[in-house]
Amino acid sequence: MALEAVALAASLLMGAMTAALAFAGSVPLACLLLLLVGAAWIAALSTLNAAAQAVLPGWVRGRGLALYLTVFYGAMTGGSLLWGRLAEATSIAAALVAAGACSLVLALVARTMPLPAGEDDLTPSHHWPAPSLAEGISARGGPVLVTVAYRVTPADQPAFAEATAPLGAIRRRDGAFAWGVMADAASPEEVTEWFLVGSWEEHLRQHDRVSVADRTVQARVQAFHRGEAPPLVRHLLPLGGGPAGATP
Repeated sequence: MALEAVALAASLLMGAMTAALAFAGSVPLACLLLLLVGAAWIAALSTLNAAAQAVLPGWVRGRGLALYLTVFYGAMTGGSLLWGRLAEATSIAAALVAAGACSLVLALVARTMPLPAGEDDLTPSHHWPAPSLAEGISARGGPVLVTVAYRVTPADQPAFAEATAPLGAIRRRDGAFAWGVMADAASPEEVTEWFLVGSWEEHLRQHDRVSVADRTVQARVQAFHRGEAPPLVRHLLPLGGGPAGATP
């Protein structure tokens, strides 16, 4: 909430002071307004940078920040061209008023998309057991199909499906390129979660990417499982590699 409040206040201040620059009647007043715009800009920039770093786990932080900075500075460059063309076509004062008004409107619109709090524990949990390979089985190549078999009563299945939605996002984020949940037509209580990973090595990376926060999501899903034994996990390799199984 603190990050959200700072970002909103900085955006509103920057928009208001940018528009006010169009009506500055003296150099000292313009310098004061520019000082406030610069302070608001630094506050907004540092807040967005902190939010971006807080929500990215260590294994992808570098790539995530690279994308964030590319979009951020690309948009800044495009905006400079846009407002420069507008000033050329109208006047500098008109461009400043338009830029300030847009900043105020967008700051209010952004309230519908609040910044993530970044309070989740993204340290690796390492709670997945190492997947096993039968002797003589080669895990080279791919893809790898991972299935997790649950027993879920039909009455619980709507809530179970809702609980698995964030789990699917986690699987894809950590390397899966396809994911789904299906029920056995002959035995409705048997529900299988499945996801496809590009290779065995990529699946091993998934084991290292699961965070403490992810473990909470998985525990919420597994709470619907009925039976003394935990859900059964199987790893299916392309024909010629063969399947291997593990129990989480």
